[in-house]
Amino acid sequence: MSFEEIKKNFGFGCMRMKMDGEEVDREEFCRMIDAFLAAGFNYFDTAHVYLDGKSELALRECLVRRYPRSSFVLANKLTPWCFEEEAQIRPFFEMQCEACGVDYFDFYLFHATNASRYEHFQKCNAFEIVRALKEEGRIRHIAMSFHDTPEVLDGILREHPEIEAVQLQINYLDYDDPGVQSKACYDVAVKYGKQVIVMEPVKGGLLANPPKEAVDVLSELGEGSCASKAIRFAASYPAVFMTLSGMGNMEMMEDNLRAVDGAKPYGEAEFAVFARAREVIRQVRQIPCTACNYCAELCPQSIRISGIFAAYNQVLAAKKTRGEAKALLPETGGAAADCVGCGACESVCPQKIEIKENLATIARRLK
Repeated sequence: MSFEEIKKNFGFGCMRMKMDGEEVDREEFCRMIDAFLAAGFNYFDTAHVYLDGKSELALRECLVRRYPRSSFVLANKLTPWCFEEEAQIRPFFEMQCEACGVDYFDFYLFHATNASRYEHFQKCNAFEIVRALKEEGRIRHIAMSFHDTPEVLDGILREHPEIEAVQLQINYLDYDDPGVQSKACYDVAVKYGKQVIVMEPVKGGLLANPPKEAVDVLSELGEGSCASKAIRFAASYPAVFMTLSGMGNMEMMEDNLRAVDGAKPYGEAEFAVFARAREVIRQVRQIPCTACNYCAELCPQSIRISGIFAAYNQVLAAKKTRGEAKALLPETGGAAADCVGCGACESVCPQKIEIKENLATIARRLK
């Protein structure tokens, strides 16, 4: 399937789906898929590490077995911490195909790429293997999700012209953040003529529920939720061909579809409003967690780190008291005070959050 055949520029990110206990709520997921396809959209994004493999399995049952393969676009990823050597890459790919119930992926991305993971991909000949898979018809398009500096991105794209699209974290808060450099990385992708896929337009939900002062500023943009406005911001850049949203329930789905279906890109006047909202949010200094949960998968204490951060961010935004925030903490898993300081979490955090330090602070303030 060519880029031109992909319907509209809004994708379903399958990382934060509604759960029924420890399993994906497949009844809700089916309803969401039906609404998404009925609205004329067809791009689905997953990875083996999403929901500990349950995202892929849910897509097989709720999408692949219910709709013709030609009716949807499916993106998956080669996650660097899921293999240690070259010989493991093809078996990992085959396992993903089996889990999803497909024999090819429309997009296959080098996942969470930064300088050190790029070295891992190179050492394991991952680029050669992925190119071969494309030649065999098992992959339609080669892409990369990226979390590092513009200089690192420039070097990778210079050395690997086979990469057709780059998935970047673009949202109005990270637009000029020195740790993320959204706009600078976007400019590098444009320089090399690459299509851009946007991840985290709502920054893991952080921009769906910003401080009240920021909500007041964003009200100048008219009707619509804060989340829908953040998605339209990310989708307004010319090289962006796909904006992903990690929708967890039908309410989110319906809100997002209303926002993007037929919406015109924002212009300079609207961007100025987002700049003001950005400054308000930065004054609050919330923890920039996007709830990807890579950290929790490696935590030896089973601490639900993103859930703890989400509760604490409500205190920082002055939307909850400390007592109210304690009621929002995850009911299962270790507490913030259980952190042993091993640092495994920080080694995989795309946002480069000082997780150990933040957990220690939360343990003191919410004890």
